[in-house]
Amino acid sequence: MASPLGNGAIVETSDDMILVLQRSENVGEFPGYFVFPGGHPEPNEVGILSHQCDTDVDSGMINKKISDEMFDSIIREVVEEIGVPAESLSDPIFIGISQREVNVRPAAFFYIKCNLSPEAIHHFYSDAQDGYESTKLLALPKINAYGWTSRMPGCHQGGYALYEAMLTVKYDV
Repeated sequence: MASPLGNGAIVETSDDMILVLQRSENVGEFPGYFVFPGGHPEPNEVGILSHQCDTDVDSGMINKKISDEMFDSIIREVVEEIGVPAESLSDPIFIGISQREVNVRPAAFFYIKCNLSPEAIHHFYSDAQDGYESTKLLALPKINAYGWTSRMPGCHQGGYALYEAMLTVKYDV
């Protein structure tokens, strides 16, 4: 079976806190675990409804749509899971790919800056469209976030390692 590509975002608040969700006990994958917001790109958003072998398809156009969907989908996931307005989020920065340990499903990870405080974000979280997927939203200081990774699925642990690598490069340059 193919491994669908997931996505996740390390979202920093206006005061440099990192947002983490605790998944509901009623979800199918990793109930009760702590995770970064995310999900997966939607093939139907780019017009892919099935495995198509049409030779008349403009592959350049499809590739561009797929690339755009990778970045658009992570914004959608953050908005749906946390409830913040899309306008409060920076353009996502791709920081790498991590894999789950259990089923080795890959996940593309992104860094996103939110221009809202944790308090404002918590206000929006109470009305999040996909709020039922989680029971708690935490805003953690960067230095304390590593301690929470042991309570995350492997791909989210990897996503945090990618974030740390990004910070190292960002501040060493």
